Amino acid sequence: MATMHFLVAGLGNITHPMTRHSIGHHIIDILASRLGVHLSSDRNGYAARTNVQVGQDTVTLTLFKPKALMNISGRPVVQMLRSTAVNPERLIVIHDSLEHKPCTLSPKFGGSANGHNGVRSVIAALGGDQAFHRLRVGIGRDDAPASYVLGPLSPQERQFWGPNGSGSDLVWRELTRIIEKSLKSR
Repeated sequence: MATMHFLVAGLGNITHPMTRHSIGHHIIDILASRLGVHLSSDRNGYAARTNVQVGQDTVTLTLFKPKALMNISGRPVVQMLRSTAVNPERLIVIHDSLEHKPCTLSPKFGGSANGHNGVRSVIAALGGDQAFHRLRVGIGRDDAPASYVLGPLSPQERQFWGPNGSGSDLVWRELTRIIEKSLKSR
């Protein structure tokens, strides 16, 4: 039986690294480091592919950071999805969430974009299909969300989501849970 393939796409703005809005990009960098892979640049973004052991199974993971700005990142994410022959149910999008407290992770499958323009762009590029996984990374909110999301990660957030922080373990556990559930339902 062929190995299952999952695309893990972190949303962000390449022009604003280490900001709350680009936490998805940061987490992809941390996952690449954890898995010992190097993200290579192509026209649409930065990607790395590797095989990982999950339980008794080996699965292929492609990590991806689109170069397109957050609000128009759907097209490159879906192009990568199609080039890896992965169906949307094996797409895991990591993005910031104003609706969740900082240093939290909230998984979701399907449903609306909840006002997140990057997720809205992915849904549009999928022709309206909402059947994909999201890992919503809590960043909290303040009275000026537009400037808040472009603000730098706090020292606490950088530590939590950093290579030695418990956030990377939290993300890995959730990715493993999603993969295991998919493996059981095949």
